[in-house]
Amino acid sequence: MVGYGPEDSQFVLELTYNYEVKEYQQGNDFQHIRLDSQQACSLALLPGLVAGGGPGLRVESPGGYSFLVADADVAPGSSVITELCLAVSSLDASLAYWRDFLGFHLLPPPGSSHDAPSSQAAGEAVLSCGSGQAVLRLRQLQPPGTAVERGTAFGRVAFSTPGHLLQQLEADVKAAGYTVHTPYVSLDTPGKASVQVVILQDPDGHEICFVGEEGFRELSQVDPKADQLLEEAVAADKSAEWLAKRAAREAAMAAKGV
Repeated sequence: MVGYGPEDSQFVLELTYNYEVKEYQQGNDFQHIRLDSQQACSLALLPGLVAGGGPGLRVESPGGYSFLVADADVAPGSSVITELCLAVSSLDASLAYWRDFLGFHLLPPPGSSHDAPSSQAAGEAVLSCGSGQAVLRLRQLQPPGTAVERGTAFGRVAFSTPGHLLQQLEADVKAAGYTVHTPYVSLDTPGKASVQVVILQDPDGHEICFVGEEGFRELSQVDPKADQLLEEAVAADKSAEWLAKRAAREAAMAAKGV
C-alpha cells in the first residue's frame, strides 16, 4: 500500500506483483488518477517523466497507468490523490448505479453555483462520497455505446462502511438486479484485525469493494517500518531467478515441440 498518509484519511494505492504474470494487457477502463501536489509536480518535470499535457502534467507509470499532476496543494487533512477517473459505456446507466443506487453525490462543474447542472452534458460526471476525499469522475467513452474493455490490468476501488451494513447492502444489490462479485466474507490477516468485505460490480464491470470500517481502521494505519520491510522483501526477492527457470523450462519444451 502506498500513499501520502494513513489510509483512513488518504486515498491510497495497492500495488500487486504476481510472479507468474509476464505482462498485463491494458484496457480502456482506467483513465487516470489525479493528485494535487506542488512537490510532485516539480518532480514530474524532471527529464523523461512527463508524457503529455492536459489539465496539469500527465505522467505515465512503468505499468502504463496515467497520472495527472496538478501544481497545487490540497487543504490540510484532505486527500492528496484527488480524483479517480473511470471510463463508462453509458453515463446514464452509470449514474443510475453510482448516484441513484449507491448514493454518491453528483457535483456541479467547477466555478458554477451549487444549483448549476452537472458536467453530465459534457460526457462526464463527477461524484463524491464525502468532503476532503478523492472524487470519482465517470467519463463516457466515444462514440456512445463503446464497450468498456478491462484487459488484464484492471483493479478495484475500495470504500469503508459500517460493518453492520454490509450484508444488507449485498441483499439490496441482489434485489435491484445488480451484480455481487464476492458475497459477504471475513478476511483474516495473521496477527492483525479481520475485515469483512462485499465486492460489487457496476454496469461496466468496475469492481467496488466495501470494507467494514471497524477492522479497516486498524489495518489502515501507517506502519513506521513499512519502508524498511519493503526494502528487505525486495532484496530477498527471488522472482528474477524464478522467471529465468520458467523461461528455461519453456524453451526446453519448445525445443521438443511441446
